[in-house]
Amino acid sequence: MHSSSVADPPLIREPLHAPVAHLIRGGIVEGIHYGSVLVLGTDGKVQFQLGDIEAAFYPRSALKPVQAVALVRVGLPLDGDLLSLTAASHSGEERHLDGARRILELAGLTEHDLRNVPDLPYDPAVRDEWVRAGRPASRLAQNCSGKHAAMLYACRLNGWSLDDCLDPGHPLQQAIAEIVEDLSGQRIARVTVDGCGAPLFSVSLYGLARAVARIATAVPGTPEARVADAMRLHPEMVSGAGRDVARLMRAVPGLLAKDGFEGVQVAALPDGRAVAVKIADGANRARVPVAAAALARAGVDPGLLTEFAGEALLGGGEPVGCVRVARSLDPVSPLSACA
Repeated sequence: MHSSSVADPPLIREPLHAPVAHLIRGGIVEGIHYGSVLVLGTDGKVQFQLGDIEAAFYPRSALKPVQAVALVRVGLPLDGDLLSLTAASHSGEERHLDGARRILELAGLTEHDLRNVPDLPYDPAVRDEWVRAGRPASRLAQNCSGKHAAMLYACRLNGWSLDDCLDPGHPLQQAIAEIVEDLSGQRIARVTVDGCGAPLFSVSLYGLARAVARIATAVPGTPEARVADAMRLHPEMVSGAGRDVARLMRAVPGLLAKDGFEGVQVAALPDGRAVAVKIADGANRARVPVAAAALARAGVDPGLLTEFAGEALLGGGEPVGCVRVARSLDPVSPLSACA
C-alpha cells in the first residue's frame, strides 16, 4: 500500500544531461563530460540544478544507505563499524573482510552462504597485493559483501528464506523497495539486477538526494540516524583508506556521502542540504570535482574541498591541464586556471 505522499515514478527516458566538466589540456577543451547535478536547500527545495534531475536512473551503490535503513527497520541489530559496512562499497581491506565475517558469524553463517558474485578487491593496491599472494576471487572480497552479509542476517532474524533472498519478490527485497519509495518520495520506476546480484531500484536524481537528506537529518535513535551515525563515524568502512568518499566525509564535518558505479555521488549535511551527481559516461575523474563544486554551491566552505577540485592531466610526466567543472556549475574559475 503506497502512502499518499509518494509521487508517481519518474519517467523512463533518455536523460537530458548537460556539460558538467571539461578536460583541459594546454588551455584548450580537449573533452567534455556530460551529466546532471542537483543541490537541495535546508527546506528540501531545489536550489540549483543542471541537466536532468527528474528522469529515472539507477543510483547503483549510492542507494546503499537507503538499503541499510531498510535492514535496520526490519530488525538488523548492527551499529558502528558493522552498520557502516552494511552501507559500503568497500576496498577489500582486511578490516572489511573481517567485518563481513563478523556479520555472518552473528547470523550463524559463513562466506559460503553469501549470494553476491565472487570478485577481487575493488581497491587497485589491495587487489594487486591479493593477486601477488595468489588469492582467487571471492564473495567476501567483492565490494558489496557487507551488504549481502547483513541481508542474510536480517533474513535469519525474521525467519525468511535465504536461498531466494535476492529475488525482488522476497519479503526482504519488498521491505527494501518500500523504504526506497518512502524516503525518496516517489514510486520505483523499474527494478533490475545490480552488479553484485541484488535487486536495483530506479528513482530520479531528485529522489535519491531527498532520500539521503532524510537519512542525514533523522531524529537520533531512528534507523535513519543509526545508519547516518555509523557512516559518519566509520567512513573508511564505507569505502576504504584513501578513497575519496572517506576523505570527503573526514574533510566536511557532519557530511554523509556515498558513491556509486557509473559516476553517481550523493551527499547530505545534518541541516538537510544535499547534493546528487550523475556523470553520463560514468567517469570518476569528473564525479569527484563535480560533487565538490555542488557542495560548494550548497554552502560548504570551498577551503574544505580543495583536494577534490580535480586531478591533473599529464604530458611527458608533467602537469599540462586538469579536469575542471563547467562554468555553469562553477562560474568563478577560468578554463585556463589549470593549463
